[in-house]
Amino acid sequence: MGEKKKKEDSMKTVKQVLIVGACVLFVVLMVISGMGTGWLTIFTSVKQGDSVVLDYTLFDAAGNPIVTSEKATYDQALAQGREIFGSKQLTIISNQTMEKPIYPVPVYASSGSSVKQLAIFPWEFNAISTGIVGMKVNEQKRITISSNMSMTQSMSSADLATIKLDLNNVSIGDNFYGLVPENAEEYANNTTSNNYLRIGEVSDKAPEGIEVDFSYSAVNVRVISINNR
Repeated sequence: MGEKKKKEDSMKTVKQVLIVGACVLFVVLMVISGMGTGWLTIFTSVKQGDSVVLDYTLFDAAGNPIVTSEKATYDQALAQGREIFGSKQLTIISNQTMEKPIYPVPVYASSGSSVKQLAIFPWEFNAISTGIVGMKVNEQKRITISSNMSMTQSMSSADLATIKLDLNNVSIGDNFYGLVPENAEEYANNTTSNNYLRIGEVSDKAPEGIEVDFSYSAVNVRVISINNR
């Protein structure tokens, strides 16, 4: 009788454990069903052709942030006394080669000026588009931007005078703004052409004039959402 009693008690304990386990599983399933399917995105990664929403920060040739959609980065630059442009999040198709000469991005200066269209060049767009493949939601990454094209422009003291700038008031490290035509042929013929903002940095200064580097060295990206196409 004692052995039979032990077996009955053991079976009773197993049943109780199974019942508790089933109840816990039921609760978990209820919670997951209430979350919808959005939570599944934490297991997905960016694939070719996906539409991806990004937070991003562009860095100039010296490694300083110049455009960002990240509030913390924007506020930090202001606290350091650096001028920076704010931007909305960037929506981009992954691993898509840009065919247009310029990809315009709306930006606004911390100085309070009106919204401008920043010129992003194909090699910069393509670096971001290919660099985000394989990333997951909330993942962050620094993407290096490289180009075989020189983005340095020389400006003499006479050139500066035409835009009402005194060479003595310009220092290495200053931000410098230029306009980029969408269509070089129209620009050369003085016909209608959209001009886009390009933010550079004074990289060298001499009695004759200055050198301005308009290249961007890197971009930090953070995946906000992934939408399969």
